[in-house]
Amino acid sequence: MATYSVREIEDLPDMLAQHYLILQLNPHMNLPRYEELLHQMLENGYRMVGAFDESNNCVGLSGFWINAKLYSGKYLEADNFVVDTAHRSAGVGKLLSDWMLEEAKRHHCDTLMLDAYVTNSAAHRFYFREGFHVKSFHFFKSL
Repeated sequence: MATYSVREIEDLPDMLAQHYLILQLNPHMNLPRYEELLHQMLENGYRMVGAFDESNNCVGLSGFWINAKLYSGKYLEADNFVVDTAHRSAGVGKLLSDWMLEEAKRHHCDTLMLDAYVTNSAAHRFYFREGFHVKSFHFFKSL
């Protein structure tokens, strides 16, 4: 059974190196667009955490933000939570979720939240199993 470690991915080059994982969740996200968005996101407090295998390969990651909203209080919001297809059902998602829960507690957050694509029923099952519930709809209008 594989052993994984979780740690924050702290600089832009290391975040860019994880593009192959981002593609598993967002297959049309080319590298230049990913870099452009990361620059914007990092200016707004974006951070990233990764799960690494014994060979130090990143096999799962999630971006996250810490902020506050009226309906949730202070929150940690996971963003682009993805586990490599070859490592799914191996506990990687649970490790990342647990890490973010502890980080939220460390920052005295009231809420841990995330969005999941409506078509991703496997993710929905995982999040329900982890104690998440549906609070609201996230509406989206392309411009």
